[in-house]
Amino acid sequence: MRFGILGSGSWGTALVKILTDSNHTVNWWIRNKGIIDHLRKKNHNPQYLSSVYFDINHLNLTNDLEKLIRDSDCIVIAIPSAYIEQIFQQLPQEIFEDKIILSAVKGILPEKNLLLNDFLSQQFQFGIDRYFTVMGPCHAEEIAAEKLSYLTFSGNSVTKAQEIASNFSTDYLNTITNNDIYGVQYAAVLKNIYALGAGMAHGLEYGDNFLSVFIANCADEMAGFLLKAGISHIEVGIHEMAMTVDDKKSANYAASVYLGDLLVTCYSLFSRNRMFGSMIGKGYSVNAAKLELNMVAEGYNASKCLYRLNQHFKADMPISDTIYKILWQNVNVREGFKRIELLLV
Repeated sequence: MRFGILGSGSWGTALVKILTDSNHTVNWWIRNKGIIDHLRKKNHNPQYLSSVYFDINHLNLTNDLEKLIRDSDCIVIAIPSAYIEQIFQQLPQEIFEDKIILSAVKGILPEKNLLLNDFLSQQFQFGIDRYFTVMGPCHAEEIAAEKLSYLTFSGNSVTKAQEIASNFSTDYLNTITNNDIYGVQYAAVLKNIYALGAGMAHGLEYGDNFLSVFIANCADEMAGFLLKAGISHIEVGIHEMAMTVDDKKSANYAASVYLGDLLVTCYSLFSRNRMFGSMIGKGYSVNAAKLELNMVAEGYNASKCLYRLNQHFKADMPISDTIYKILWQNVNVREGFKRIELLLV
């Protein structure tokens, strides 16, 4: 299978590392020609995960998006959700025919308020049976350091998801598969929003006790939204069949991709959403935090998108709503968290 990676940020770079470590030659689309030139001369990305060095013989580097797509079988999209519509707008309608798409996007496309698969269906008539996702819990920085990490692959066909996942096999990576395309994407959106809140709490100097109760309530709120959205695979602790003590339990991916990804994004110092939220908690304006971070915090746009989506689903989401109002409606962060204090149970 010929893989094409779209995006040269930290997550795109990490995915290229995984595939090249698995002895794949990767087609890599990078918009900035200067980064391409640097990679060819110095063998590493100068902007993200610069400690990772590549065998240039395993990379086909290009800034020609259409050519990369045509030369690849599986297109791995690792572009921030806010940029996808603009980047894809000039592509011909038939470009994704007979392709597999593997989404590493953890956000909602803000202009149309759509998950990536729904956008591709509308704009390119792309069928969901050829759409797969790769989610966490995983940080690019730990992939760079080759610390044991986990990736969750989702698709309508679990067999096909397992086939795709097998290409990402390394000593430092374990994979989980399921058929929960919508659930894992919504969970990825929500965990970024809640990580903003965890960062705000840190910036406001709340302690570990508060944060533990805050995250537990976020997990409960996430489960309530997923149920309203028609997702049924959210039970942690329930397995398909009983196993003996000596056997491994049947897989319950909800523990990893829902709860695990929420925890790591809220707690980890690598989390850009947590960092962004911490700046807001310390008194930065949204614009100042954007400039300081110099990376995309997916939870920022996601908070607005999710607020709009929930007008349809009508889930009870006071934590997410408060984070949205702090970021988009000028609610004072300290006052917002005083409201959240009264909500936690």
